[in-house]
Amino acid sequence: MFNQGNMAGMMKKVQKMQADMKKMQDELKKKTVEVSVGGGVVKVVMNGEKQMQSLVIDKAAVDPEDVEMLQDLILSAVNQAMVKVDEMMASEMSKLASGLNLPAGLF
Repeated sequence: MFNQGNMAGMMKKVQKMQADMKKMQDELKKKTVEVSVGGGVVKVVMNGEKQMQSLVIDKAAVDPEDVEMLQDLILSAVNQAMVKVDEMMASEMSKLASGLNLPAGLF
């Protein structure tokens, strides 16, 4: 009926997954993604915690008569960087989950 060996084995897998997940999260915090938009006039570097590390704006993007364009470029770069961080995290989670033989789509 209830197999304690299977339960103990499953608990070990869960504990290992938790440790691996913590390690992965710590590593992802240190990784960064870089995005550039507008032909490279706006560049954003963001870490795995979705904190912007740097923002570089080329002087060519600064037009006092068209501030809205610069605002759009910055928004686009930041949003694209957040998407890249999400993709990086999903990829790492997928690798972690594949070692546990969990059903597809769980992570």
